Amino acid sequence: MVVLLIVLAAMAGEAGMFTVQQTVGSVLCCKCGILMAPNAANMCVKCLRSEVDITEGLQKHVIIIHCPECDCYLQPPRTWLKAQVESKELLTFCVKRLKNLNKVRLIHAEFIWTEPHSKRIKVKLRVQKEVLNGAVLEQAYMVEYVVHDQMCESCSRVQANPDQWVAAVQLRQHVSHRRTFFYLEQLILKHDAAVRAIRIKQMDRGIDFFFANRSHAVKFVEFIQKVVPVKSRNDKQLVSQDTKSNNYNYKYTFSVEICPICREDLVCLPPKLATSLGNLGPLVICTKISNSIALLDPLTLRHCFLDAEQYWRASFTSLLSSKQLVEYVVLDVDPISSEVNVGGSKYVMADAQVARVSDFGKNDTMFMVRTHLGHLLNAGDYALGYDLHAANSNDMEIDKYKGLVMPEVILVKKSYEETRQKKRGKPRAWKLKSLPIEVDASDTRGRADEEKMNKEYEQFLRDLEEQPELRFNISLYRNKEYQPSEMASVTDGEDAPSVPLEELLDDLKLSDEEGDDDDDDLDDGGMQE
Repeated sequence: MVVLLIVLAAMAGEAGMFTVQQTVGSVLCCKCGILMAPNAANMCVKCLRSEVDITEGLQKHVIIIHCPECDCYLQPPRTWLKAQVESKELLTFCVKRLKNLNKVRLIHAEFIWTEPHSKRIKVKLRVQKEVLNGAVLEQAYMVEYVVHDQMCESCSRVQANPDQWVAAVQLRQHVSHRRTFFYLEQLILKHDAAVRAIRIKQMDRGIDFFFANRSHAVKFVEFIQKVVPVKSRNDKQLVSQDTKSNNYNYKYTFSVEICPICREDLVCLPPKLATSLGNLGPLVICTKISNSIALLDPLTLRHCFLDAEQYWRASFTSLLSSKQLVEYVVLDVDPISSEVNVGGSKYVMADAQVARVSDFGKNDTMFMVRTHLGHLLNAGDYALGYDLHAANSNDMEIDKYKGLVMPEVILVKKSYEETRQKKRGKPRAWKLKSLPIEVDASDTRGRADEEKMNKEYEQFLRDLEEQPELRFNISLYRNKEYQPSEMASVTDGEDAPSVPLEELLDDLKLSDEEGDDDDDDLDDGGMQE
């Protein structure tokens, strides 16, 4: 019958006949008599709320235990959950602590801002429940959580004795700089590899990581083995024993040595290794360090990869390091090949005429060199390379090659020092995070070591700007204090490489957001049929 009436009404409308518009009726509330939309209880929202309180019997005051040292919350009976302030994890934890919440249907939950020092967490909940004659009432209410500070077991042990560690990882690299550790620090931060470390201490040519559990140290060593070529050994020392119960307490030490070959180092391969690699080199440049070492012959564009086992079997050192790079000016460039993709990077072989910048005004010494940087260099550019013409090398591997003709210069990378001089002192648009590393003042030489480390860190930041593949596994964050200058971009000419803004991450910090009319929202309610 209803379908027939609808069809007839549609036909009448198409025929232009007069039809009566349907209207939604209203009824009077059986309590106060005001007009309202009809519902199952025939009562308005205010009257229904005065008759029924769906939040009755629900918890509105809860006490939670918080560890101020590691920022964890106690999930009874003995589980500690790590959660930041006003995070989704903390909101889930707070909701699960409520009893009898299964009697109602939870619709929405959100934090209400409180003073950080008040030791109070307020959560606004919106719930629904079926009441009189099938009517569904929705109501919002607030739950107050009182935070009691109490250290967890691991933090209390550390506070009682800061040196109470079970396992230590001694990370070392026998080179004259710390650029490898700067890069490794960013990888550790991105993957939270050292989140279980109870203490991190800077040592000479390395870093020590202390853990409260041996398994945490083993996991950390496994992570290091995946990102850099290392060799490791471990040992243990008996601390105490109970022969009656057959309990023994040990302290474990893991010694991890990173290979001394770094990116941009010039290497002379041992004859046996060069032969096994198809007569590569023997003079090669290290282009990348990961869990393997990428080596490139700059004269032939042949390359190879050495894993940790292959390297430690030969165990060679670098002929010249990046601290011995010399700046050259490019006088002429003549490409002799097309662009070639080698190991994911693009190179172009070229013959170039260069001269040392330090020789300007002193002599007319020039060098004809073959370089793999033909796609980057133009006449008038500056480049950094190794001066083998004036270098004094005592590498034993070179003496093993009889009749080896050494090139006078090997160019490594393009230099942007002149452009950077104009921007010296200006902040970058990005920044990096750092580990909480302890530095013992007695192990340093004061201002000299600090200036050296700042210079090496600045060079590491420049390498990140120049090498996109180097920052592929690193998290870079926006610098909120950076203010771009329009005049600088006009007057500086050719800009030095920089990090694109789309690669930067927002440094998320939970700010104090002012919630408008939060108290008024607690009084809002609704009723659905």
